[in-house]
Amino acid sequence: MANFYNEISSNKWKSILLILLFAGMVSVLGVVLGLYWGSIFSGIVLALTLGGIYFLISYYSGDALILSMTGAKLATKPEYTSLINTVEGLAIAAGLSTVPKVYVIEDTALNAFATGRDPQHASVTVTTGLLKKLNKLELEGVIAHELSHVKNYDIRVMMLASVLVGITVLLSDFLLRSVLWGRHDDRDNNQLTIILIIAGIVLAIVAPFIGMLIQLAISRKREFLADASGAMLTRYPKGLADALRKIKSDPVPLVDKANRATAHLFISSPFRKTSRVFFTNLFSTHPPIDERIKKLDEM
Repeated sequence: MANFYNEISSNKWKSILLILLFAGMVSVLGVVLGLYWGSIFSGIVLALTLGGIYFLISYYSGDALILSMTGAKLATKPEYTSLINTVEGLAIAAGLSTVPKVYVIEDTALNAFATGRDPQHASVTVTTGLLKKLNKLELEGVIAHELSHVKNYDIRVMMLASVLVGITVLLSDFLLRSVLWGRHDDRDNNQLTIILIIAGIVLAIVAPFIGMLIQLAISRKREFLADASGAMLTRYPKGLADALRKIKSDPVPLVDKANRATAHLFISSPFRKTSRVFFTNLFSTHPPIDERIKKLDEM
C-alpha cells in the first residue's frame, strides 16, 4: 500500500530538481548570450531583468487574468451554498489561514482548477458540469485536490515554471538574432566566434523545446502530489479516484474557454485526447488518468 507521506515527499523533491534543471538551462542561455556579446555580466543581467518583469506581472495579475480568460464567475449563496460550505470545511481541515474564494464556470465539462500566488490570495474554480455529475464524496475529493495545490504552493511553482519558459523563449530569440544578424569580423578569434555561432544556433532552437518539456513534466509531477495530498486531507482516496473515473468517461471533456496557457491548471486536461502514444504523453500537461486512479486505489 502506498504511503501518503512518501508519495508527497517524493513528488516534492522531483519537482524541486526539475525547477533547478530549468533554472540552470536559463542561466546557460544567459551566459552564452553574454559570451557572444563579449560580456557574461550583460547576459546574466538581461536574464535577471527579463525574469523580474515576467515574475512581477505573473505574481500580481496572473490569477485575475486566468479567471477572466476562463469566464469564471464568483459563486454566491444561496445558489452555491453547498459548494462554498465544502470549500470552507476542507480549507479549515487543511489548516489554511484564509479560505480561498470560490468561482464557477458555466460549462458541461467535468473539471476544476485552483489559482493564486499564495494561500492568502487563492481561489478554487469548478465547472457546473462537475457539480451536477459528482456526488458529495467525489466533489470533496476534487476540492481537496485543488486545496492541496493551494497549500503546497503548486500554483507558485507552476508560475515560476511559466516565467522560466518565457525567459527561455526570449533569451533564445535574442541569441538567435544576435548570431544571424550580428557582425563576425573579429579575425583574431575566428575559431571562438564559429563555436559561439554554432552553440548559439543550437541553444536558440533547442532550449525553448526543452523548456516546454520541463514545464509539462513539472505540471504532471504536481498533479500526483495534489492527488496524494488531497487523499490525505479527506482520508478517503476512493472519493477522488471515483471522481477521476467520471471525469475520464466524460463524453465532452472540452472546456470551451480553456487554452494552452491555462490547461496545466485543471484537474484533468481540458482538451480532447486523440491518442495514447508516447509523444502524446510526453507533451501532456497531466499524467495518464488511469495511472492516477491506480495510485489512489493503492492508498
